Amino acid sequence: MAQAPDLLLDTNTRPTAPLTSAVAPVERASGQPLVADVAVASTQARDAVLPTYKRAPGEIVRGEGVYLVDAEGNRYLDFVSGIAVNALGYGDPGLVAALHAAADGLVHVSNLYETAPATKLAAALVERSFADKVFFCNSGAEANEGAFKFARRWARTVGEVKHEIVALRGAFHGRLFATLAATDRPAYRLPFRPLAPGISISERNLEDLAATLDAETVAALIVEPVQGEGGVRVLDGGFIRELRAMTKERRIALIFDEIQCGLGRTGTLFAYERFGVEPDMLTLAKPIAGGLPMGAILVTNEIAQTIKAGDHGTTFGGGPFVSSVALHVLDRLSDPALLAAIRENGAWLGRQLEEVARRTGRVRAIRGVGYMWGIDIMGSASHVVEAARELGLLTCTAGECTVRLLPPLVTTRDELALGIDVLEQVL
Repeated sequence: MAQAPDLLLDTNTRPTAPLTSAVAPVERASGQPLVADVAVASTQARDAVLPTYKRAPGEIVRGEGVYLVDAEGNRYLDFVSGIAVNALGYGDPGLVAALHAAADGLVHVSNLYETAPATKLAAALVERSFADKVFFCNSGAEANEGAFKFARRWARTVGEVKHEIVALRGAFHGRLFATLAATDRPAYRLPFRPLAPGISISERNLEDLAATLDAETVAALIVEPVQGEGGVRVLDGGFIRELRAMTKERRIALIFDEIQCGLGRTGTLFAYERFGVEPDMLTLAKPIAGGLPMGAILVTNEIAQTIKAGDHGTTFGGGPFVSSVALHVLDRLSDPALLAAIRENGAWLGRQLEEVARRTGRVRAIRGVGYMWGIDIMGSASHVVEAARELGLLTCTAGECTVRLLPPLVTTRDELALGIDVLEQVL
């Protein structure tokens, strides 16, 4: 198989000694050091960061299109996108111009005052979706936590004991106490028990859900239309429609968590559009502001009318700087031509991955849609991720055995083909 051009790393350029090795300082004539030991200083700086992340080796210093470049000049084709954030890739001229223009205006004034960018962004999201109102925050976990609060606020107007939140097996909704309680990752949950009460996880089938979704006590059901961290599982359209019917009948709010799968990644602006149903609330984050921290909760009037001043708040959410940039990103990701390309290239990508599975015999299953794919491999997904990185392709995991592909939404078919070529070499 042909080697993907410009992707193979030159191992001869790697340092032969660890960064912590001693380096003698250069002396001035007076005997004073001219420079500090740069390697040791760099290590000490890294040691100042709380080690909550298991990071890949090396330092990323810049991006170009759909490539990232490390400090040694090695180029990597990026099929991670900052975990589904960098939808427009790197160095995009339109995004750069939007950032510069936003920096010329207000950066922050708090939500004690109205600013035009947030008002315009909310109107643009309402115009493009089922929603009537929007609340802005700073991250996906915050968006989901806010949605839980809004669900309970609304549910108390329906019945005094309605308060429970139900999530699905395989779900990932965040790492705060309420969202972690709704996340089906035992290793994430165990060290932090007890988690927020009144939140549970149901099996991903209609029979169990019919028994769990008690009309008297359940306030909301939260669903990822495409489960990301849970292995890239595209929920069945019939299943989603049955859930919508069940929650409507029982006066239970249906929340769609589209933090990873929303805003174009499935080939429609919102993932729910694929299923022919509308939720009561929708949470967004990741790509919405082009890499700046932002989240959003989209709600119907029925729920919005129960929320009063002081019920929720944020210092930074919807600030003028980030909202200005998000307006540009939303406009770009709403482009019908871009969405059509994601659908067409995504279908092609799925077919190519099936061929790779057939040729290598190392793949158990392939799941996905648009520019969001999971590959169940025979062995450790982390080993595949590491080997692909050595060949210049960045991927990530979605569980112990699933390799996840999340390329920027501007990735061309030729660039997708390069990534597939590298992945097949690894497998």
